[in-house]
Amino acid sequence: MALIIPVRGFTPEIGEGCFLAQNATIIGDTVIGDECSIWFNTVIRGDVNSIRIGNRVNIQDGSVLHTLYQKSTIEIGNDVSIGHNVTIHGAKIHDYALIGMGAVVMDDAVVGEGAMVAAGSVVLSKTQIGPHELWGGTPAKFIKMVEPEKAKEMNIKIAHNYLMYSQWYDQTEETK
Repeated sequence: MALIIPVRGFTPEIGEGCFLAQNATIIGDTVIGDECSIWFNTVIRGDVNSIRIGNRVNIQDGSVLHTLYQKSTIEIGNDVSIGHNVTIHGAKIHDYALIGMGAVVMDDAVVGEGAMVAAGSVVLSKTQIGPHELWGGTPAKFIKMVEPEKAKEMNIKIAHNYLMYSQWYDQTEETK
């Protein structure tokens, strides 16, 4: 069963139909929407500020979400895919965005609707990634525009695939 830890008077809230891997850790002021999947070794640490996650979001293995005390929060929209070993620190990620494996997204950065951050990229603090833009590199820079319908279609497919994958597990132990 996932480790759910209340802190500072906040208990994480988990939506309906979510998959929480047995060794995922969810802490404090965290609200997770419906049909999300939080995968193995993921840490969502809402101890110093709030973390809000929309519906059908998949946060893949080894990812870490955290914030700055009294300064930054995390807001993640609907149908967002967060790849393996991603670090999100106090950023806003809009609907249908994709954050590639091993990427880092820092405080007060904004990733627009349908935008993509390439694997291994570092999105510096206060970076503004517009809707349907592809960014990559260290530090991340604009690469090209992404066709809006293709990006949305791809991210919905990934979100639905992760929902399907989560159903392969015995959810009596992993879900709330």
